[in-house]
Amino acid sequence: MGAEDRTYHSLLARHEAMRLRQQLLSPGKDPGTGHGGRSPAEETYDAAADRQIILRDLDLVGPLDELITDLYRALFARHPSLRSLFPATMAFQQEHLARAFWYLIEHLDRPEEITATFTRLGRDHRKLGVRPAQYAAFRDALCEALRVRAGEYGSPELERAWTRMLQLGITAMVRGAESALHEPPCWRAAVTGHRMCGPDLAVLRLLPHETFRYRAGQYASLESARLPHTWRPYYLAEGPGPDGEVEVHVRCTGPGGVSEMLVHRTAPGDEVRLGPPRGDLTLGAEAPETLRLVAWDTGWAAMKALLQELDGRVRRSPAQRARRVRLFLGADPLSGLHDTGYLAGLEQRHSWLTVVPAAAGAPGEGTYDRLVLAVTRSAPLTEGRTLVAGPPDMVRTVTAGLVHAGHSADRIVHDPLPVGPPVLPRFTERHGPAGDFLPPGRQVPA
Repeated sequence: MGAEDRTYHSLLARHEAMRLRQQLLSPGKDPGTGHGGRSPAEETYDAAADRQIILRDLDLVGPLDELITDLYRALFARHPSLRSLFPATMAFQQEHLARAFWYLIEHLDRPEEITATFTRLGRDHRKLGVRPAQYAAFRDALCEALRVRAGEYGSPELERAWTRMLQLGITAMVRGAESALHEPPCWRAAVTGHRMCGPDLAVLRLLPHETFRYRAGQYASLESARLPHTWRPYYLAEGPGPDGEVEVHVRCTGPGGVSEMLVHRTAPGDEVRLGPPRGDLTLGAEAPETLRLVAWDTGWAAMKALLQELDGRVRRSPAQRARRVRLFLGADPLSGLHDTGYLAGLEQRHSWLTVVPAAAGAPGEGTYDRLVLAVTRSAPLTEGRTLVAGPPDMVRTVTAGLVHAGHSADRIVHDPLPVGPPVLPRFTERHGPAGDFLPPGRQVPA
């Protein structure tokens, strides 16, 4: 172990000792930030000025992917032991960090949104074993990378702007991690079932070793024992059941990743790890009179859980039979829809449910145009709520199309999306009221 690494581990030990001491001596103080109950957004901080500096000099330190490469190079050179916390292949990790940086830059004039997003991120990062002292090491590596990229054109002003922006996110992440100490950082689970539903799609059943509580419509990140430190989010396809089993639907999206491990290299008896349940795609205490559920491919898993919950509510309360639910379910091709036996049986049993399948667009059309057209033509968009699950581009496209057609953005629900612009379907220019579309009401897992 080198001198830098010994220094890092000493820092880690000191941080833990100080955190415990602060908790004992100052119960009302936040051990992650060193101040009381104030949020980072409430601190005296001219975030808009820092955003202007960062954008002004972005070319000096960019492109962003090269800045991130230099950052990780500096981090692992200073602290080689930290390399074991990251996956063997860093491409996805670097892309994830690039999205996080862009989110910080784009929202720096809205620090309260950064605080909310990074608090959730901090809770989720507990499963990676990340500690506050490691954030400090990351901040130091960023400063070194900024100096390398900017060279003689760098300035203390630019470095301070970047580090203050990063600290805003770090403070929220530390606070989020501290607030989640009541729950495990992750759950070990045994694979009890593995069913192929096509050449590249599998339905897995998992049995957590400890109680795993979640709500219908939520998702959780999964890690395969064969690919440590690499996590991907998947919707939980069934509401919490008495046997404790969890169902996930996984589409293999390419070689060498988590999806390939789960689809093609996992069998009953294997072990996986589940991160904490997350997500806002839930029904709430009272489902609205009109409910639209819009899903693409494995986004159906979330809708399956929500329909099961609605089914249970109807059984318990006959008064809910008057509710109208429309499920818009898309796939490319349409024959790629899976779990259709369950869905057909549910539709036959309940007059309140209507299922509308939608295939991908024909040549010259957008992939999701036919799905959006089906949803926007459903009766009246001024009524009820719409819940959307699927690939980020699909969620953006459907959300933009609905708002353009007159659906209120605050009644469209989806999980947080990676930073990216909405894509307006081509046909909306001749369907729905004219005018500029609005951004999604909420921002979700890639």
